Amino acid sequence: MPKGLRLVVLLPLTIFRLMTLLRRFRPDVVHFFLPMAYLIGGACAILTQTRCRVMSRRSLAAYQKSHPFLARVERWLHARMCAVLGNSKAVLEELRREGVQEEKLGLIYNGIENAGPASGAEKASRGELLPAHNVDDETLVFILVANLIYYKGHANLLRAFGQIRASLPKKWVLLCVGRDDGIGAALMETARENRIFSNVRWLGPRSDTALLLASADIGLLCSDEEGFSNAILEGMAAGLPMVVTDVGGNTEAVADGETGFVVPPQDPVRLGEAILTLVKDPELCRRMGDAGRERMAKKFSAAACVQSYERLYAGLIAGEKKAIGDLLQREEN
Repeated sequence: MPKGLRLVVLLPLTIFRLMTLLRRFRPDVVHFFLPMAYLIGGACAILTQTRCRVMSRRSLAAYQKSHPFLARVERWLHARMCAVLGNSKAVLEELRREGVQEEKLGLIYNGIENAGPASGAEKASRGELLPAHNVDDETLVFILVANLIYYKGHANLLRAFGQIRASLPKKWVLLCVGRDDGIGAALMETARENRIFSNVRWLGPRSDTALLLASADIGLLCSDEEGFSNAILEGMAAGLPMVVTDVGGNTEAVADGETGFVVPPQDPVRLGEAILTLVKDPELCRRMGDAGRERMAKKFSAAACVQSYERLYAGLIAGEKKAIGDLLQREEN
């Protein structure tokens, strides 16, 4: 069935089914996380008079530029939510520009499991993880965890490595972990043009990303746009110093000069300089990695994230007349 026809058939059925479930179970809170869930579920929750309606935005809404009608629908829905959440200050600022009232706005950072001090303390065996890639314990390993999408900045990273390759140790590799969304061949050609093709390992999607991070030396994320990246948190949890671009919530995760370096986006020169600073100072790498792991455990654990949602839901259900930000900051008894 063609995609358009499938949408015409399934959308009314989805709306009917969802409204039936909302009327039957009468949930205290309905929470929408992704755009389509918000557009459909938000309208259904309003029509069924669900009392507490919450929307979370997980990334910057670049899609709205090509879907202006849906952007207007989202703004209409915003005014009818009890709480509108972002996972970074950059996302919150975007929501403010869309007209969300300040008292409805709240910030809940992403959280990941295993964010304690022991995460990444032991290096995984490179030989076992990368048996066919000629990576041993003497190799300097960089890692980038991001699907091969144009805005993830792989091309700028490859250019940065091309500019600094003469200053790097003889044995180094860049691990690129993530699904190819159609630009893989072009990126490989960019690697060839920058004379680093033999140093790049295109690993595709992996189920052992945590082990790969623990086996690496330096973490990278060079996106042109982000909301708040779990890849950064996972790198910090593994004890890696992180070099990231100044977009979205990256600067909220990485403390520049303390847990890594933050550089301008689309700037291979500055990116390369930051990488070289770490390469030339192993002790700095160690200090930044340790500080990043500690920051991760304190601010971005799954437990902290869950506690924030619990405070929010409890306050909404109890009918507390507080700004959402105040509900989230309330101390536990």
